[in-house]
Amino acid sequence: MKKILLFFYIGLFFPLFAVFAQETNIVQITGQVTDQQSKAPLPGVSVYVKGGVTGTITNNNGEFLFKTRLSFPFTLVFSSVGFETQEFQVTGVGAKVNIALNTQTYLGKEVVVTASRVEESILKSPVAIEKLDIRAIRETAAPSFYDALENVKGVQMTTSSLTFKVPNTRGFNIPNNFRFMQLVDGIDMQAATLGVPLGNAIGPTELDIASVEITPGAASALYGMNAINGMANLITKSPFLHQGLSVYQKTGINHVDGIDYNPSVLTETAIRYAKAFNDKWAFKVNGSYMRGTDWRGSSTNDQNPNNLSTANPLYPELAGANNPAYDAWNKYGDDAGANPVTISGITYNGRPNQTFLLRRTGYWEKDVVSPYVDNLKFDAALHYRIGEKAELSYGYRVGKMDGVFQRGNKVQLDNVVVQNHHVELKGANYFIRSYASIENTGDSYNLKPMVDNLEITSGGSNAEWGTKFKGALQTELNNGTDLATAMQLARQVADQNRVQPGTPEFDNLKNTIRGINNWDHAKVVAGAPATGGAWLKQESRMYHTEAQWDFTDQIKFANFLVGVDARVYEVIPDGNNFVDFTRPISERTQPGGNNVYYKKFGGFTQVTKTFFEEKLKLFGSLRLDYNPEFAPKPNPRIAAVYTVAQNHNFRASFQNGFRFPALFEAVSYVNNGNVRRVGGLSYINEGLNYLDNSYTQASINTFNAAVNKDVANGTAANATEAALRNRALLEATNLSATRPERINSFEIGYKGTWLDNKLILDIDAYANQYDGFLGQVEVAVPYTKANPTLQAQVDTDEAVIAALAANRSAQQTRYRVYTNAKNKYNNYGSALGLTYNFYRKFAVAGNVNYNNISENKQADIFVTGFNTPKWTTNLSIANREVVKNVGFNLVWRWQDSFLWESTLANGTIPAYHTFDAQVTYRVPALKASVKVGGTNIFNQRYIQYAAGPTIGGLYYVAITVDGLLKK
Repeated sequence: MKKILLFFYIGLFFPLFAVFAQETNIVQITGQVTDQQSKAPLPGVSVYVKGGVTGTITNNNGEFLFKTRLSFPFTLVFSSVGFETQEFQVTGVGAKVNIALNTQTYLGKEVVVTASRVEESILKSPVAIEKLDIRAIRETAAPSFYDALENVKGVQMTTSSLTFKVPNTRGFNIPNNFRFMQLVDGIDMQAATLGVPLGNAIGPTELDIASVEITPGAASALYGMNAINGMANLITKSPFLHQGLSVYQKTGINHVDGIDYNPSVLTETAIRYAKAFNDKWAFKVNGSYMRGTDWRGSSTNDQNPNNLSTANPLYPELAGANNPAYDAWNKYGDDAGANPVTISGITYNGRPNQTFLLRRTGYWEKDVVSPYVDNLKFDAALHYRIGEKAELSYGYRVGKMDGVFQRGNKVQLDNVVVQNHHVELKGANYFIRSYASIENTGDSYNLKPMVDNLEITSGGSNAEWGTKFKGALQTELNNGTDLATAMQLARQVADQNRVQPGTPEFDNLKNTIRGINNWDHAKVVAGAPATGGAWLKQESRMYHTEAQWDFTDQIKFANFLVGVDARVYEVIPDGNNFVDFTRPISERTQPGGNNVYYKKFGGFTQVTKTFFEEKLKLFGSLRLDYNPEFAPKPNPRIAAVYTVAQNHNFRASFQNGFRFPALFEAVSYVNNGNVRRVGGLSYINEGLNYLDNSYTQASINTFNAAVNKDVANGTAANATEAALRNRALLEATNLSATRPERINSFEIGYKGTWLDNKLILDIDAYANQYDGFLGQVEVAVPYTKANPTLQAQVDTDEAVIAALAANRSAQQTRYRVYTNAKNKYNNYGSALGLTYNFYRKFAVAGNVNYNNISENKQADIFVTGFNTPKWTTNLSIANREVVKNVGFNLVWRWQDSFLWESTLANGTIPAYHTFDAQVTYRVPALKASVKVGGTNIFNQRYIQYAAGPTIGGLYYVAITVDGLLKK
């Protein structure tokens, strides 16, 4: 496979070298760039040839020199942060170019590339797009440029860890966001088996980031695959244009209230060095290391209160703190997935045959998750300019991170390493890019099997624990102890041998379990080590090649863009998360075997045409994506931008997008206790029958509660009779194999400048319809006691109903299946953003965002989880130089309460608001700046999602020295 890909890359690149043979005479261009107001020379100004790759930067005296083979005339472009970009046409040899740049006080001058895959004015983008340029990044009050995305219009950030933040736009937010794509210089940063970009864990450092462009909403018409909710493109600095040595040091403190942890120091160090030689060769090297104490999940919210059928609603005295089926957000082992315990036949208040639903005691998240996280990043790139209009580059990027990741369960990421190799050939009107991403999850482990196996290995199996609990409970009740107290005393008896956090026995057992790559429940044998583990051992590779050509110069009547791409995922089976499906079912969970491949191919074309003296610009694009597991899927987009009076631009677009299931959604085969999580491809179901021979777990819970009630009240003589009476409550799933998720998205908007370009206003509104929304449903496949390997037909076999009435997993095999929702979902919203430079360098900026979803009349087979507040807002006031060399920025952020729904935890997230602030002092003589700031400076503790960490204030000092050792 690797040889095939290697020859494929060579075959793409080799023919293009022929375009570089240009034999015109060498021309030397010299000049100087100054500040028009102060007349001082401007160092570090980018000087490049328009439509090519040739260029350089000015030295400390504002002077520049480079050589070119281009024929006259050609145009030079001069750009620098904080100044208006200027162009100058060179018509002959010998002229020295002297340019004076104006300070940029006007808004709306930015150029973006992500919305249409070609350069265009941000005012005339056909869809909503936001940009943070290098100046905005430097002036942000957030502790990092990536944290600053939280203040961008339309963006919702979810904090899983200090090291791991996940952006989303326009609804259906989840911590493992399959629907939002993140690129770095056009390269997808996802960790393939985890399925998501790991925040900025392997992305650019603070010193190498040049800008960030964010497209809210569907972008799959041009980017395909995972860009159904939006995308972010992180653009780094060119070593030709940003040279020298730069150093960054941030020191901060969090947990200042001491509630979740003692006050802790956070440090981040970064270094960058870039150098160019003769405007032909250039390289850059980046490194950074961050270490801190993570935010901690510590919520005690009970998501299984006693009024639910999965608890004990027949006994009101067990409500609140007395609930024996307590299931806390940030406690594990007390959930319904693997550790529900039913005890029957209890005599209480003179009534025999009483049944109680319990949970194992479990352990808190803080007991099994390390508080310390770090992130080590390194990247290097080598660039070579071939001729005047092409540049060849090779880059290597690697990141090592810790943190907490949430999928169906929470995962402690520990020593996760993701590497990326890429090679790119880029010209004025084309590029060809190939890259390979290599993932290794290191020493990571899943919290749920960790706790399950801690409980079972030290405290006994569920049956053993339940027997001890039942005996102690009946004894206490016989002695006249009230029910609530009897439950507490019985739990103490059942937990007598259970290892306690903070003891050597706990730590030793935890270390044993985290080294076992088998999430089955432990089979406890006296004197033998635990056999159930929690290790998340995943290794994968992702190979991607794409190319794009702009035929505008060849096709005169319109702008014509064409692109193609191919992607192959390769997973090494570990036997616990991913398996070799060519093996028989009984042998699948053995490590090794044939690697698993998952492929996708695509291509697009885009035509752009202007009318009415360039007032109307029409966009039409069509993308076709093909995955061998599914039929080809077309993704069209049409858009229009109409310009009124030059500065006022109205836009409208419609696009259809498809999302193929992510790797984990498609081909996973995870055994987690007694619930197997399976990907949605049809061949995984063969021999398991969960698609066509199962009940929904929700209906089984309702059914069991009704059976228990009838037996407890004496309505039925036994469980079998009660089961037959309540059989209609069972709901057969009748699932179909997974198909791609589809979105139809309509958007309108306006972006323009007012008040002599001092005010920029940006408004957008959208409506989306999701068809075939992908999610997880938990089902149970029953079987008969007589022959447990023989699957029973759920609609005919009354013996199965009787078995289910026994109320436990011994009579059923449970699956959590990735499948498509049966309903269509419509969500809609709007966003308003403005920036006003109201007095000298004072600027106020803000945005208001509204997102909502229409309610369906009929419940679906799983909860989709919109997980988005209706209203959010940001407001900032800033001055980059309120007095000489001193600037500040103050940001207020608010969001209202909303409902969070997921397979791990559900509940209402309270509204919260925070203040961020920073003051920056620049020391030009030392090429340095000092930033003192904080995020959530009043330390208002808040959470962003159910079972997520509690976030407090973070206060920091950051020192940057930029541009040493320049030529």
